[in-house]
Amino acid sequence: MSIPVRIPGRPTGQHLLGVGRERPPMTTGVWLVGARGNVATLAMVGARAIAGDVAGTQGMVTAREPVASLDLPAVEEFVFAGHDIRGQSIERTAEAASEAGGVPDRETLDAVREDLREIDDRVRTGTAISCGRVVEDLSVDQSVDELTVADIVDRIREDYAAFVGAHDLDRLVVVNVASTEPPVEHPERYDTLESFEAAVEADDRDLPASTLYAYAALDGGHPHVNFTPSTGTALGGLRELADREGVPHMGRDAKTGETLVKSALAPMFAGRNLRVLSWEGHNILGNTDGLVLEEEENEAGKVESKGRLLEEILGYETHNRVRIDYTPSLGDWKTAWDHIHFEGFLGTEMKMQFTWEGSDSALAAPLLLDLVRLVAYADERGEGGLQPHLASFFKSPMGVDDHDLSRQFELLYDYAERHAEDR
Repeated sequence: MSIPVRIPGRPTGQHLLGVGRERPPMTTGVWLVGARGNVATLAMVGARAIAGDVAGTQGMVTAREPVASLDLPAVEEFVFAGHDIRGQSIERTAEAASEAGGVPDRETLDAVREDLREIDDRVRTGTAISCGRVVEDLSVDQSVDELTVADIVDRIREDYAAFVGAHDLDRLVVVNVASTEPPVEHPERYDTLESFEAAVEADDRDLPASTLYAYAALDGGHPHVNFTPSTGTALGGLRELADREGVPHMGRDAKTGETLVKSALAPMFAGRNLRVLSWEGHNILGNTDGLVLEEEENEAGKVESKGRLLEEILGYETHNRVRIDYTPSLGDWKTAWDHIHFEGFLGTEMKMQFTWEGSDSALAAPLLLDLVRLVAYADERGEGGLQPHLASFFKSPMGVDDHDLSRQFELLYDYAERHAEDR
């Protein structure tokens, strides 16, 4: 397999929404794996709406100080493309979301339709290899998966390279926003780069799609973000590659709703020495992610990601259960109901309940844009490997054991303030 030359970083452009430009603009390509899905679509709608001055930046962490002080690449300058296994266009995904739940609204959608059509022309057929039965059944063209694993990787590489060349990009960031895969069994098999590359050459069909997209990205020098619970760059061999090539990467599983609240509330119980006896969480949603998570093997990685956080914050084992159910009528809207049973002074048992309702993609999309800006910024500065200051964005942040949300925010704020001083 050929090894593409890494694209060197160039100076970044203006801050989001026109704060003074100090250096020449940088064109950042954003390659979305799962480009026709709800999260990717709403991120692209948002980015193009911001560029057209028909939407604001509410929900974007990088639009708030101290992170806004960093000289990040502008969202307006992002050029989008991606892979997908489905035939439905990005425009149609946006229309369906608008019709079902009102997000985006019709005025915003109409303002970016032409942009979405142009982007859709840049979407290439992806792979659903080892993604589970439900995901594989969604694929309209399964011929890619009939190739060897090595050939699939080569095709992904070629797609990245063609996009970079066609648009004269200064940097390409690859983001996995595809549906959740089943976890990899015995991931220690791929603990070294040598063992991972040997598995690719041996046509190891246990390697899921997320690892192949990630491998092609890191090998080409492209920063990678795993927005999903899927394996991505979590394998030891891929982390070795990222360290060797000095490429920033981070994941896993964006923290957008119920788990975000849990990571803020659990430290309160721990800090007040209120013992949590049980924490039940029940999630219902109706989009494609909900459909995929109906499959037990796909759900396993998501439930593990959502559930493990609690005991790591509390410091002890407790009854902690998370359910995820598909409710088609909800569309992209998610409802999470949590019941917390806890014990206080004199053995007094008390309860807390909360309900979280929101547009799943509207919560996730601004974080996707934030992460692209931040990993591109790190890449320009030669900050390769894991990016621990991005822990607050993820349920299972790689390389970070502290799940207290306030302390995770401090990691990001400290990073921003330190780099702002270096300007």
